[in-house]
Amino acid sequence: MLKPETSYKTIATCFGVGCFKPAPGTLGSLASLIIWAPCVLFGVSPWIRLALVLAIFVLGWWATLRALPGFKSLDPKEIVIDEVAGQGVALIFCPASWVALLAGFILFRLFDILKPWPISFIDRKIKTALGVMLDDVLAGVFVVLILAVF
Repeated sequence: MLKPETSYKTIATCFGVGCFKPAPGTLGSLASLIIWAPCVLFGVSPWIRLALVLAIFVLGWWATLRALPGFKSLDPKEIVIDEVAGQGVALIFCPASWVALLAGFILFRLFDILKPWPISFIDRKIKTALGVMLDDVLAGVFVVLILAVF
């Protein structure tokens, strides 16, 4: 049986995906497409996508809160459950097309990497498990707004 701290890290790192180098955040976002691509391409209701994002956010927040003491950083690169939640937010209203899915993925990665304000504010000021999750969720909101315009 796994030790509790191992199961928290397993969830927070998305079954170890976050431990791969280079670019664990991008790898986490790519891995999250196992969940989000079928939701988008099969036209799953935005309400169901939202419920799934909320469940992943709560699970991710809980796992990150428990796993953080085992890391040397307050926002370790290995924790990528935040990318799964943020990528999900970015794709909540995404139309059922590969082009829109790819655009949502690329835009999310850009906002997550570049961290424009207020994403950068959250990333710098909220040094908790909630902060780890929130900056990626906000990056996803930016993508939703851009995709809504186009």
